[in-house]
Amino acid sequence: MIDGVLNSRWPQRLLHQPWKPILLIIAIGGFGAVVLYSAAAGSFDPWAARHLIRFAIFIVWMLSLSFVPLRFWLAIAWPLYAVVLVALVGVELLGAVKGGSQRWLELGFIRLQPSELMKLAVVLAIARFYHYMPRGAAGTLPALWPPLAFIFAPVALVLLQPDLGTAVTILAGGITLMFLGGLPWRFILVPGGLGLLSLPLLYSLMHDYQQRRVQIFLDPEKDPLGDGYHITQSKIAIGSGGLDGKGFLNGSQSHLDYLPEPHTDFVFATMAEEWGLLGGVGLIIAFLLVLNWGLRVGLATQTIFGRLLATGLSMTVFFYVLINLLMVMGFAPVVGIPLPLVSYGGSSMLTVMTAFGIIIGVWRQRTDRVL
Repeated sequence: MIDGVLNSRWPQRLLHQPWKPILLIIAIGGFGAVVLYSAAAGSFDPWAARHLIRFAIFIVWMLSLSFVPLRFWLAIAWPLYAVVLVALVGVELLGAVKGGSQRWLELGFIRLQPSELMKLAVVLAIARFYHYMPRGAAGTLPALWPPLAFIFAPVALVLLQPDLGTAVTILAGGITLMFLGGLPWRFILVPGGLGLLSLPLLYSLMHDYQQRRVQIFLDPEKDPLGDGYHITQSKIAIGSGGLDGKGFLNGSQSHLDYLPEPHTDFVFATMAEEWGLLGGVGLIIAFLLVLNWGLRVGLATQTIFGRLLATGLSMTVFFYVLINLLMVMGFAPVVGIPLPLVSYGGSSMLTVMTAFGIIIGVWRQRTDRVL
C-alpha cells in the first residue's frame, strides 16, 4: 500500500514545479558554462567542466530542498544562525588564508566559507523573529534591536576577514528584510542619513587596500597599471563588445590575459566582450525575471515566515547580482564578489541554489495558512 501511494504521488509531485523560473535558472547556469569555456580559450578545463558538474548536482539539491516543509526551516532558523556565527568566529581563529584573506574553514573533505552560508542564515533568523512578533510591534524600539544584532554581528566578523562585498550583501539583505517585516521608513532613513555622514570615519577605519579601492573607484585613471588595472581592463572589455560583441571565442581582453579574474569576479566583462550589449541585457533580464518570480511568490504566500523568506532570499540574490554588475561596470568599488551561477566557484553557487530551492518550497506551500 505504501509503495502504491509513493508510486502514485511522487512522480506527480516531481512534475509539479514552477518550470519557467527553473528553466531560466538552468539557462543562466548553462550560459555561465559557455562563458567559462570561452574564458579558457575554448577548453572545458579548468573551469567549464567543473562548473557543469557542480551545477547539475546543485539542480538536484535545489529541487530536493523544494520539498522541505517550511516548519522545518522555522524550527532550525535560530540554531542554524548560531552554528554559522560560531563558524565565522572559527574562521578568525583557525581559518585558511587565501589571496590575503582569511575566509575559509578547512574541514578535510571540503573548504567551507561560512560567510556565504550567513547570507541565508540571517534571512532565516530575521524571518523567524518577525513571524512571532505581535502585529503592529515592528515599529517599536524593543523590536528594533534583535534583528540589528542578527545583522551586525556577522557583518563585523566578515569585515575582519576582510570581505567587504559579502559584508555589504549580508547588510543589504538584512536591512531590506527589516523593512519588509514592517519597520517604518523613519527607522531606515535616519540611520541611513547618519551612515552617510559617518562615511569619512568609516573610510579612516578601512584597510589600506580597501581605501585604495575607493580611490580607484573615484578616479580609475589615477593608477591604470596598478590598483586601477582591474576596473580599467573591465571597462575596455565591456566597451569593446559593442552592440552584438566580437563573437564567441573572440574576446581578446580575456584570451590575452589583459582582463584579471575573467572566470570569477569579472566574468560579466568576459561575456560582454564576446556577446555585446545584447548578451549583457539578455542575461540581466533573465536574472530579473527569476527575481521577480521570487518576489511574487512571497507576496502570494499566506504565512508571515514564508512571505519574508521568499522575498528576503530573492532580495539577497538581487543584491548579489547588483553589486557584481556595479563593480565590473565601474559604478562601485571592486569588492570581490562573483556573479551568481555564471562565475566559477562552488560556494556562491551553493548559496544561490539553496536560496532558490527554499523559494520553490515556499511556492509549494504558499496557500498554507498555518506552519
